[in-house]
Amino acid sequence: MMEKRTSIRLLLTLWCTLMVASCGTLNKVIPMGSVTPPMTPEERVEADKITSARWESKPIGKGIVWKQYHFTDLFASKQYVNVLEIDTHNRLLRTDLIFTQPGFIKTSEVGAKNKAAAAINGSFFNTKTGGSVVYIKKQGKVIHAGDKEMNTYRQNGAVALGPNGVSIVPMPQGGWQVSLLPTLLSGGPLLMQGGRVLDQVQEPFNTNRHPRTAIGKTRDGKVIAVVVDGRNAQSQGVSIAELTLLMRALGCVDALNLDGGGSSTMWVEGYGIVNHPSDNKKFDHAGERAVANVLTFSYHK
Repeated sequence: MMEKRTSIRLLLTLWCTLMVASCGTLNKVIPMGSVTPPMTPEERVEADKITSARWESKPIGKGIVWKQYHFTDLFASKQYVNVLEIDTHNRLLRTDLIFTQPGFIKTSEVGAKNKAAAAINGSFFNTKTGGSVVYIKKQGKVIHAGDKEMNTYRQNGAVALGPNGVSIVPMPQGGWQVSLLPTLLSGGPLLMQGGRVLDQVQEPFNTNRHPRTAIGKTRDGKVIAVVVDGRNAQSQGVSIAELTLLMRALGCVDALNLDGGGSSTMWVEGYGIVNHPSDNKKFDHAGERAVANVLTFSYHK
């Protein structure tokens, strides 16, 4: 009897040891950011401000809505936000990537020249000579392979344009060069993927407040383009964490940060530049910076 009880205790001990070891192994293999916890009470308060705001809303085409709002107390600060909602189910709509390599172009001029309904600035570029510094490909042709000096987290996602419309995709393990998607504009950091909020590197680029431009997709397939003004008392700009919460509150399940700072620009047909680009250090519409790539949203009238 004693031998039987001893055997049972040994088996139980072995089982418990295996369970603890298994749990430890499982915890190690779950990638960071793979499970997004519910919003904290503080995050919920900020998200509610965004969803309950009385946005000034204007349809600017078949399936495109432009919204803007000047928050007086979002993230304990003033924030001026412009949003484009693009219904990708409308087959008459087209998103395009316009670039120069090298050199500079202006978001507003690209929008007007291409008879777009709206346009936003794209991704990072060389501020001295122009041209993209991140991976960019159009219709299967690689325009720039991406500068090796660029931080990985600033090109770990991309806007992809293809037969299925617009998508936000993560960089493949083998790098962008292995992607078969025909048109890609990389940027970063990638904020959300498949409804998951991703962990970010704690660097000043991410943690400091700046003007920001971002693009995302909702669960029902809408494209959301956002420009947040900054570097002004009327709009202080947002950190990457705050930008992520903004995109999440707007319904995005995928989201990507694009170039920001003085580059952040949104142009709308019939209204011109609708945000307040910060390059002239004034809160007006005249401080637009020339960039190297632009995303346009067009429709057939």
